Amino acid sequence: MLSDKIFKTINEFKLLNKRDRVIVALSGGPDSVALLHILKNISKKLNLDIYAAHLNHMLRGSESDDDLRFVKSLCEKLKVPFFSENFDLKKYAKASMEEAARKARFDFLFRAAELAGASKIALGHTKDDQAETVLLRILRGSGLYGLAAILPKRKIKKYTLIRPLLNSTKDEILLYLKTRNYKYRIDSSNKKDIYTRNRIRKYLLPQLKKYNKNILNILANTAQTAGMDYDYIKNQAAEELNKIKSASSKSRISLKAAKLNGLHGALRRMAIRLSIESVAGNLRRFTYKHIQEIEDLLDCRKTGSIVDLPRNISVKKTSSFINIYKRRIPPKKLD
Repeated sequence: MLSDKIFKTINEFKLLNKRDRVIVALSGGPDSVALLHILKNISKKLNLDIYAAHLNHMLRGSESDDDLRFVKSLCEKLKVPFFSENFDLKKYAKASMEEAARKARFDFLFRAAELAGASKIALGHTKDDQAETVLLRILRGSGLYGLAAILPKRKIKKYTLIRPLLNSTKDEILLYLKTRNYKYRIDSSNKKDIYTRNRIRKYLLPQLKKYNKNILNILANTAQTAGMDYDYIKNQAAEELNKIKSASSKSRISLKAAKLNGLHGALRRMAIRLSIESVAGNLRRFTYKHIQEIEDLLDCRKTGSIVDLPRNISVKKTSSFINIYKRRIPPKKLD
């Protein structure tokens, strides 16, 4: 039974505690609708307070408005407190629409969690999403962190993102909804071939299933193994980083070059990643190529050399240190 499987996932990864307040990210699609129903059903067992939140990106006209009406009505029926906002994504997206949508969605979920006094935000990612993400990362090129793909639990700011459906397949979820006659919405944009993830779902995964019918489990297990390995290396690198760190602040970190160079390659790269993250706030837009540039700076370039990275981060080599810092942005000249 799907509810029992999800409850097992919750216990395995310690996703929920008794008396937690939880925001469910409710798009209206099958995954989030099933998640809301299941969490609502187990809320009595764990004494949970369940809330739901829906962000209308206003990208699909009346279809988006219908999604909002549907999820609002569902929450009224289930007696679940509901938060919603409208956000004109086309108006505010400056570069990547996908990146802007992600930021807007999480900013909204954090606001909803703040209003509800919730510490957990439940997302409806499934084993199918996990498999698609692993394949997407492989196609783009990835290390352990990328192969770990979607984590069952992740802390961002003061909130914990949880994914109770991560060990469940889309087919299991659709069957659960069908047998209970639970309605849900279909996002028409998921059928468009312009998105790489949609092409992976529609064409690549079905082909891979011809070679191995258990491909979803294999890719999900790969992600879980990579995640465990990454977590171990990260913890070891954090210990080493404390030993080689000379000074640090929110905008700068200095590392002892000789000791950094003496670390095992895996620990050295992780220590560099952690250092960039401490200065930049996160690792978005930083790639394997940038880590290689820093390693080249450390190994081959002369003292005084500088590598400029995305998001106004620079790395400078001195006689004894590798300094990672935020570049000063000169003020704009007034006309």
